Formats: sequence, C-alpha cells, structure tokens
Amino acid sequence: MDELEDSKLFWAALVSLYVICPLTVASLQFLVAPYGRHAQPGWGPPLPAALAWFLMESPTLWLTLILYPRGRYCSHPIALIILTLYLLHYTNRTVIFPLRLHFSKSKKMKPKDFPLYIALIAFAFNLLNAYLQSRSISHYADYPTTFSNEWWWICLRVAAGMLLFFWGMAVNISSDSVLLRLKSEGGGYKIPGEGGLSW
Repeated sequence: MDELEDSKLFWAALVSLYVICPLTVASLQFLVAPYGRHAQPGWGPPLPAALAWFLMESPTLWLTLILYPRGRYCSHPIALIILTLYLLHYTNRTVIFPLRLHFSKSKKMKPKDFPLYIALIAFAFNLLNAYLQSRSISHYADYPTTFSNEWWWICLRVAAGMLLFFWGMAVNISSDSVLLRLKSEGGGYKIPGEGGLSW
C-alpha cells in the first residue's frame, strides 16, 4: 500500500471511530448490552467467557505487532515507550485477565458464557483500535528530534503520562481482583464498593 492510500485509510478509520463512539453511547441509552447478567438469547452461540475475552481483545496484540514495525518512527524512543505501555496494558487485558477468569472458576458460580455476536462486535472494534493506535504511534505522530528544545517538554509529558498509566493499571488490576473474588464467593450479582470500584 502506498503512502497516500495508507493515509486515506488511516483518516477514514479515525473518522469511523469518531462516528461510532457517539452512536454507541446513544444506543446504550436505550439498549442493554446482552452479556453477563443481561445475557439473552438471539445473540449467537455462547462462548466460554475467558475464550471470548481472549479472542475479542487479540487484535490489540497481533495486529499491532504486524503494523508497528512498518511505521517511519518505529525506532523512535518515545514511540517505543508508548508501544511498550500499550502492549503491557493489552497483554493484561488479552492474556492475563482471561487466564485469571478461567482459573478462578468457582463451584458456587459458573462464569456466564459470552454471546458470539457481541464478541465479534468487540473483535471488529479492536481491529479498528489496534490499527489506529499502532499506525498513530509508529507513523502519523510527530516526534521531536532527540535533545531539541521540544524534546525535554515531550519527555516531561511522557513521564507524567506514564505515572497516570501505572496508577490506572494498578486500579484496573485491583478491580479485576475484586470482581473475580466476588464471582468466586457466589451469591449472585453484587455491586462492589471497594478500591477503584467505589467511585
């Protein structure tokens, strides 16, 4: 694919994301996503929750690893830092969380299956997300040359972003632990009120 075609694809994907987001928010004011405790028939055959989670999140890893090296800035230090954080987050969401979900099965409460069509919608979204993230980081973002005047300001912003990232990831992982513990205790649907879930 030449540069012009890739640029058109990138901008079309970006506009699509900006169109999809408000439509999704608006539709969820009237519809209830049919999974978990809201599961209902008619959304395709059920998949085990851990498998569905792995499959629908998987493009964030494999597509990113395919596309990232093709970018003109793929070896820039700031791009590599951002890529590392992105892959750290999605390794947790794609591999570690589904494994925790699978191995935390309790005899008291069987994990709910996940409807195939919902998993396919999430898979399609993650294809779009992985494409935009990897191409933005490695090809379309503007990075300063090393040790220019702008370099130090960007490094400061990246450091602040990393602090926020690691705080958010800690909240995410601890919230997963709370939810998995509640599932293992059984007793039906519960609203947790601890840690990051208390806000």
